[in-house]
Amino acid sequence: MTALTGIVLVTGTDTGVGKTITTAAIAAAASSEGVRTAVVKPAQTGVDPSYGEVSDMDIVARLAAPATTRTLAEYPDPLAPTAAARVAGLPPLDMFAVLDEIKSTAAEHDLTLVEGAGGLLVPMGLHPGGAQWTLADLAVALCAPAVVVARAGLGTLNHTALTLEAMARRGITGRVVLGAWPDRPELVHFTNLADLPEELDGLLPDGAGAMEPGVFRRSAPGWLTPALYGACDDPRTLAEPDED
Repeated sequence: MTALTGIVLVTGTDTGVGKTITTAAIAAAASSEGVRTAVVKPAQTGVDPSYGEVSDMDIVARLAAPATTRTLAEYPDPLAPTAAARVAGLPPLDMFAVLDEIKSTAAEHDLTLVEGAGGLLVPMGLHPGGAQWTLADLAVALCAPAVVVARAGLGTLNHTALTLEAMARRGITGRVVLGAWPDRPELVHFTNLADLPEELDGLLPDGAGAMEPGVFRRSAPGWLTPALYGACDDPRTLAEPDED
């Protein structure tokens, strides 16, 4: 299986599903293979450094240490980027400016991961005419595939299917990663795992983001398939209960 190169978007079925840690895991696995990797966050919302909060790109840099991390715009309120810009009285993201920044970064790297905000259709910014644009629009404009980070628990089958259907209607190739597999999975987690799309490309353990960076980087390839620079042919085997 050939690993993804060029520009790859990372989205989710919802907010809080593990996009940042998944992005860090892919970046760590790729970097361990000598792939010059960049991670770009078009919009960071809801982070206040005065309270000791750290940005998503701070987390990625600490855990994965890719060659480059970039945040293009920051908004203080924990809202969708378009709304956060409006509430803060700040300029919304212009998609064409974002495209230029991503392409410029990608020209200097083998792999450029673009982490979205929330889900695929969350409003990211405004066109000059006032129309909103989403991460799906960005993927279409870039002709880029997307990694969909999903929950393991109840509701994930519907949310994942809806996201993949929306992507397929736009011609966006999708891959699925479970962002946080619980330490003590229940029946719903195992049935969801069986019913998720056959092409599952990763399964991260819950709490992976709290690992010491060196441990995280060594572990990341074991959570992902070769398509995402990992060494695991079937992530579902990672969820098998211990015999003892």
